[in-house]
Amino acid sequence: MEDNPYRAPLADEPAMGVLSGRREDVRSVALYQKGILVCILLYICVIVGQYFVPPQLLLFLRLGVLPIALTGTVFVFLLATKVYGVGLGILLGLLALVPCLGLIILLVVNGRATHVLRQNGYRVGLLGAKL
Repeated sequence: MEDNPYRAPLADEPAMGVLSGRREDVRSVALYQKGILVCILLYICVIVGQYFVPPQLLLFLRLGVLPIALTGTVFVFLLATKVYGVGLGILLGLLALVPCLGLIILLVVNGRATHVLRQNGYRVGLLGAKL
């Protein structure tokens, strides 16, 4: 007989997989994962594109990796601090700057984000969870 209109609302169950346990952080994980997925897509486009670009333009294509790596580092750091903690977030962010290792770090952190989102009941597709 819980029909008391003056009773305090019941607390929602905590979010799974994020350190704080708040639902807002799960939404942040979904947003950061979308950023990581875009960086992965651009990174792969640059890798494949270097075989189709004339040698004169190859330098410009390789310089295009720098903003992608920096953006990926930021998203890796933000997502890893929500899921792993600050120390590991800094380490993974720094490792994301290493050219070939950076793509692997992006894929690993993306996999963890997918796991966290699925734990909390979100469907994750090719370009992340639907917000």
